[in-house]
Amino acid sequence: MYEQFFEMTHTPFTRDVPPEALYESPAMRDALGRLAYVADRQLFAVVTADAGCGKSTLIRKFASSLPKEKYILLYLSDSKLTPRWFYRGCLDQLGLEARFYRGDAKRQLQKEIEIVRGIQHKYVVCILDEAHLLEKEMLEEFRFLLNYRFDSMSPMALVLAGQTELWENKLRLQRYAAIRQRIDINCVLPHLDRSETEQYIKSHLSYAGCSRDIFSDKALDEVFKVTTGIPRMINRICEKSLMYSFQQQKRIIDDYMVKYVAEHEMLA
Repeated sequence: MYEQFFEMTHTPFTRDVPPEALYESPAMRDALGRLAYVADRQLFAVVTADAGCGKSTLIRKFASSLPKEKYILLYLSDSKLTPRWFYRGCLDQLGLEARFYRGDAKRQLQKEIEIVRGIQHKYVVCILDEAHLLEKEMLEEFRFLLNYRFDSMSPMALVLAGQTELWENKLRLQRYAAIRQRIDINCVLPHLDRSETEQYIKSHLSYAGCSRDIFSDKALDEVFKVTTGIPRMINRICEKSLMYSFQQQKRIIDDYMVKYVAEHEMLA
């Protein structure tokens, strides 16, 4: 609706923006570089962020950056994941039917990874999303999985991605010390600052094919104030502001319009 009014070729603030068009903050760029190192060295990494701060975006960009001729990506996202279903999920993505017992499935996965590395000359990268919801049994299993060949090597690169509570309420606790000591890389995505919020908005508008400024400087100030630099919230308020501006037939969005949208259309 508003896209034609603003002469856009794409919708700017949706979830299906191609990975290559997504905005990279300095923190995200740094995290991508560190995850590339994790994949290359087959390390264990933890990625945390507050809800809506770009964790999924980071995973999408990281996954799309992995050369398919060098890496096999396994992706799991299940709040009720158990060790048995973890191995089943990994083996299923590798095209194998998992054996019934957990120990057998674990050895089956390790053997298949050796085949992938030795014959296909590829590395396996496993990403577990929403990891803050995992139970202690599953987190403990990673310790046993990574204790491979008398702890001399890792069978795969493992990335746990979750909300801040994964670190604050779980991995920092003494009972998870053995797991925490195995973490090679810890990435934290912060909120965007005011300048990054502006660049984020302009990047998405550029992707949409918009060649002019739509948000006034004061409107950008208000977006940052309302969203505290959380990308998901920025998407929502910018989307609703564009719709409201279209309804009012206004081609420039000012701070009063953003305030109105925040007060009347943004649900907590």
